[in-house]
Amino acid sequence: MRSRFPFFLVVLAIFQTLAAPARAAETRRIVLLSGRPSHGNGEHEFRAGALVLARCLGTMPGIEAIVVTNGWPADPKILDNAAAVVIYADGGDGHPAIQPARLRILDQLAARGVGIGAMHYGVEVPVGDPAFAMLRWTGGYFEKYWSVNPTWKATFRTFPAHPIARGVKPFAIDDEWYYHMRFVPDAKGVTPILATVPPAETLDRPDGPHSGNPWVRSEVARGIPQTLMWAYERPGGGRGFGFTGGHYHRNWGDANFRKLVLNAVLWTAGVEVPEGGMEVSVGASELKLGLDAK
Repeated sequence: MRSRFPFFLVVLAIFQTLAAPARAAETRRIVLLSGRPSHGNGEHEFRAGALVLARCLGTMPGIEAIVVTNGWPADPKILDNAAAVVIYADGGDGHPAIQPARLRILDQLAARGVGIGAMHYGVEVPVGDPAFAMLRWTGGYFEKYWSVNPTWKATFRTFPAHPIARGVKPFAIDDEWYYHMRFVPDAKGVTPILATVPPAETLDRPDGPHSGNPWVRSEVARGIPQTLMWAYERPGGGRGFGFTGGHYHRNWGDANFRKLVLNAVLWTAGVEVPEGGMEVSVGASELKLGLDAK
């Protein structure tokens, strides 16, 4: 006896079976490495900031956003299937990625095209192997006695024609905006996303490992724009970004500030950024979730 099961349903069932692995393959895992508690209330809230980003990213179909607390995963295998890894943590000698074994893990991921981003203090690493690694991954880093970390209100009026800047409108915001980064030679592959000329008072502090030096003073005096956020396309494939803001947790409540970083994470993971940028509203109550006890 002939089955009455409609032919088009048979075809649909076969199509869905064949398409299921493809849909699974399209899921992009983004791992946000959030650092240990640091600074005072509302500052360096790495976990809470990463949770805000993860909740926003999770609204996009096909995105799996995972937050790792305390800087480095207890089991690094969670990074194996990542499309992008973003480090939002303390830097310098306390940076969670600078141990040789961890550098090797991230190098292996980058060699496979996995995107790597670094935010705020996470852009600062010691000179030597960690600095060379950060250059390979993101194209730039904060270098002591070269870069500076003043707190100031930066104004951004223009943006490049780059996916990270999609939908972003002019804005001004107070943060600890690092600048005068050390970039790959000739900044090849680097696209400044946020750039502006800092006011002279950002260098009022005496010269020191983070506060000033003759080179940065000369550039500011000559009105040379400084890059505060950048995108990097690696010569061997893969993407990276650096974002020097993120000191004050309250700034994740600013729509343009937040959109820039969400766009950057998507772009670094190889995900098409929406035409108007990633537009996700965040309420005041959401900003309170996951704050560290300090």
